[in-house]
Amino acid sequence: MSDPAPPPVLLGVSLKMYFGHHETLNWARRVAALADRHPAVTSGAARLFVLPAFPTLVPAAGILTPYGIGLGAQDIATEDTGPYTGEVGGPVLREIGCRYAEVGHAERRRMYGEGDTVVAAKTAAALRNRLTPVLCVGERDRGTPGEAAERTVAEAERLLRGLEGTVVLAYEPQWAIGAPEPASAEHITTVCGALRAWLDDQPQHTGSSVIYGGSAGPGLLTRLAGAADGLFLGRFAHDPANIEAVLDELHVPAPTAVA
Repeated sequence: MSDPAPPPVLLGVSLKMYFGHHETLNWARRVAALADRHPAVTSGAARLFVLPAFPTLVPAAGILTPYGIGLGAQDIATEDTGPYTGEVGGPVLREIGCRYAEVGHAERRRMYGEGDTVVAAKTAAALRNRLTPVLCVGERDRGTPGEAAERTVAEAERLLRGLEGTVVLAYEPQWAIGAPEPASAEHITTVCGALRAWLDDQPQHTGSSVIYGGSAGPGLLTRLAGAADGLFLGRFAHDPANIEAVLDELHVPAPTAVA
């Protein structure tokens, strides 16, 4: 009996607010073409998801989803419906084809004052609307890998308390976001390993993943050697060639020829 295939590597991209509308859609077409031909995607060795700006979600869905690329929003309202000017609720996101919703990013915490109560409420909103939360966790200041692991696991436990469902824990040390280099492989391995071990003890979150973000780019996946379930890409993914370079790091065996 052959060994079961390893789970696919999960690669996510948040475009933040860098691209215009048509620029986003042109980028999405290039990524869709990449997914259509790259063996890491066509074989199932990798799964992609993309988080564009709100106005592009509907047209981007038409471009990306036919190629198996998951669509998600960069934010979600704590409430599903009601008098919440400027907010977008989970039911609408689900209706237009979203599968993911990002919550808890350090920028929203810092710029918009979103604390743990809000982040937990947004995570709950995603789960009750059958969206997978991409829950960002990570320490603010650089410390030892052990300290970071302890702090980050405690954060995940606090934010997910009382909730059930599949989640993507995106480990993003805040000091590494926008930095010239990501955290060291040792640091990432220690923290992602601790998060993975914690998730494995949480049957209510079966099927969940741990990915690393924070200046992640080509070459990092190889250095992590399977310590994380994938990467959360930011500005490096603005050039689809860099997404292709990351996919190239997955060694997909050639199909067996039929005699």
